[in-house]
Amino acid sequence: MRTSFPRITLSLACAAIVVTFFVTPVAVAQMCRPVSERTGEVGCWIMANTQLGQLPKKPIFWHLYTYSTRVEADVAKGPRGTVVESLGKVWLFTIDVEEWRSSSGERVAAIGPLPITADVKYSSQYMEAIFTPGMTAPPHRHAGPEAWYTLTGQTCLETSEGYLTGQAGGPAVIVRGGLPMHLTATGKETRRALVLILYDSSQPPTTPAKDWVPIGLCQK
Repeated sequence: MRTSFPRITLSLACAAIVVTFFVTPVAVAQMCRPVSERTGEVGCWIMANTQLGQLPKKPIFWHLYTYSTRVEADVAKGPRGTVVESLGKVWLFTIDVEEWRSSSGERVAAIGPLPITADVKYSSQYMEAIFTPGMTAPPHRHAGPEAWYTLTGQTCLETSEGYLTGQAGGPAVIVRGGLPMHLTATGKETRRALVLILYDSSQPPTTPAKDWVPIGLCQK
């Protein structure tokens, strides 16, 4: 992974999956929903979907910039850019080659390279995740890589290949498409994170992984 910015950590949400809240003796399940349906702070909220088409045949990165106003971000947005208002800031997210730069704004991070397949037409889905410790999600997989920019908190992700842990300010964690995974919020601090799923436009971004059962690596 090549980036001169702080490596990006694992966040706490996935698109279009069921999130389980261990806040009562009986777990309550909630689907990730469009932000227009938001009823509270905690949860998984789908902020935007953008069709990108076929990407350049060079290493691809997720670039994150912040702006003072949405108008400024909209002016700077390019053909693979998406403007999102999330976690108290105005963000410009751009999927492009490593060398890409915005003409304005504050550069926050460049996450990559993202493991993609040549000649596939991609779309990007962006989410805001606010999870309290103990929240988890059932097994699922994505039709392309997933990456997280975590502002606060910690998490553990079990996959069919082992497990990954991440926290705000720690190393980048990027998960390749197709892997079954099970997410658990860990630690004592509320997690606030931005999530990218870069998925094959011909497939849904997220599907249940009914053929795989986690063995509890994040509970040890």
